[in-house]
Amino acid sequence: MPGYLTTHVLDTARGLPAEGVTIALYRVSGNSHKKIAETVTNADGRTDSPILPQDRFRTGTYELVFFAGDYLRATGQGGAEPLFLDQIPIRFGMSDVGAHYHVPLLLSPYGYSTYRGS
Repeated sequence: MPGYLTTHVLDTARGLPAEGVTIALYRVSGNSHKKIAETVTNADGRTDSPILPQDRFRTGTYELVFFAGDYLRATGQGGAEPLFLDQIPIRFGMSDVGAHYHVPLLLSPYGYSTYRGS
């Protein structure tokens, strides 16, 4: 079975899923970035389907860009401009052809973390 990629965003400052976060996925090769998908998180902070489904999965280097600033402004957490966090890029590699990769973002106005989830 081919692999696939999922993500979700949790607002750790509010203790809620982060609804309405735009996420772009890029395939990275050297200094080249090619956008291959864009989606928005739902009420559960997840995407409605894998951001990189099985039929499009390829191993390689990728970058998720979370448009956190728009979300933080919309939820009243923006603070003064420019925001401390606006667009958050996370670059990672996928080397296992048959694996499910899950790359979540735990977000607050002044910090974030990520990990390889399940």
